[in-house]
Amino acid sequence: MNYRHIYHAGNFADVLKHAVLARLVAYMQAKDKAFRVLDTHAGIGLYDLSSEEAQKTGEWRDGIGRLLDGEMPAAVADILAPYLKAVHELNPNGGLTYYPGSPKLVRMLFRPQDRLSAMELHPDDYETLHRLFDGDFQSRITRLDGWLSLGAHLPPKEKRGIVLVDPPFEIEGEYERLVEGLEKAVRRFAGGVYCLWYPLKKNAPIAAFHKALKETGIPKMLCAELTVRSDRETTGLTGSGLIVVNPPYTLKQELDVLLPFLKERLAQDRFASARAFWLAGETKAS
Repeated sequence: MNYRHIYHAGNFADVLKHAVLARLVAYMQAKDKAFRVLDTHAGIGLYDLSSEEAQKTGEWRDGIGRLLDGEMPAAVADILAPYLKAVHELNPNGGLTYYPGSPKLVRMLFRPQDRLSAMELHPDDYETLHRLFDGDFQSRITRLDGWLSLGAHLPPKEKRGIVLVDPPFEIEGEYERLVEGLEKAVRRFAGGVYCLWYPLKKNAPIAAFHKALKETGIPKMLCAELTVRSDRETTGLTGSGLIVVNPPYTLKQELDVLLPFLKERLAQDRFASARAFWLAGETKAS
C-alpha cells in the first residue's frame, strides 16, 4: 500500500514489461474477435515524468529515455513499434514528459471491440486511475486487491484475454504468491495469455521461483530476463523478468532480437545480461 510507481515509471523494467505487453496486444488483434486485458495492479495509468517524484529518482532517464536516444535496427524498431507509438502519441510535441502505465498503454492500442479491467487497491491511486478512464465504456476500473481478481474476474466474458500480474513486491512471499495466483487463474481460464512480472535483485529466490512454476505442470511458459547492472554493491533492483504463459508462437523469436539490443542500450555496467528461454514447452524450438 506504500508503493508509488511514479518514482519508477519508465525505468528499464517498464521498458521490458511494456514492450512485451504491447506485442501481446498486437498478437491478440490478429483475430477480429474481441479480447479483454485484466491488469491486476494497475497503478495510476499515466505518469508525468516532469513531476517532483519522477525527477527525484530519474529512473526513466536510464529506461525509456535511453531507449529513445539514438537509432535502432529496423528489426528492433518493428518489434517496439506498438509500444513506442503510444509513447510518442502522449508526447506530440517531442521530448518525453508523459509515460503510459500498463492500463493506459493497452487502452491506447485497443480496437473498438477490445476491453480493459483494471484493479487498484490504493485509495488515492484508484481515484486517479478512475478519473483517467472516466466515461470510457471500454474500460472498467475497480478498487480491489488485484490478487482477488485472479478468481473473481476470470474467465472474461470475451473468452479471450491477457492477464497482467505486476505486484509491487513490498512484502515477503510475493514470488510464492505469484505462483499460487497463476495456478488459481489457470484453473479458471486455461486459455488465457498471462504475463507475470518479477524483480531481480541480490538474494532473490529466482531458482526456487522457476522450479515452483515448472512444478505447476502448466504446459507453455516462456521467460524473459533483463539485468542492467551487478548486484554486488546494492540490494536494490538490478533487473527484472517476465513469465509469459501461452505466449504467441512468434514471441521467442522476437525476444531473441529485442533482448540483446535492450541489454546494450540500457546497460549500466559491464555485468548487464539478457536471456529468453522456455520454462516449459517448445524447448526444442528455442
